[in-house]
Amino acid sequence: MVERVPWMKPVDYEILLFFDGCDIQVSAKVLSANIGYHRQYVSKRCVTLSDVGLLETDGTGLYWPSETGYAYLESDLDVDELETSDLEDDA
Repeated sequence: MVERVPWMKPVDYEILLFFDGCDIQVSAKVLSANIGYHRQYVSKRCVTLSDVGLLETDGTGLYWPSETGYAYLESDLDVDELETSDLEDDA
């Protein structure tokens, strides 16, 4: 079970948990189809997760977990490192 982070939205957990146990690169469209959230919202949240280092992207619209993201999924990350006041107001 992953630890809750105050600034994270419910969709953020769904995005990260989608990658749990699989090593793939996917678009926001594929993520949204699999987790049940609107594509544009998933895309925005992927950018946020990428900004804090939980996801990586190569600029083509594909996302995958970073080493930090995998550490978070494995509960091997101090979530205080992810506390970012800039993101707390991000919708």
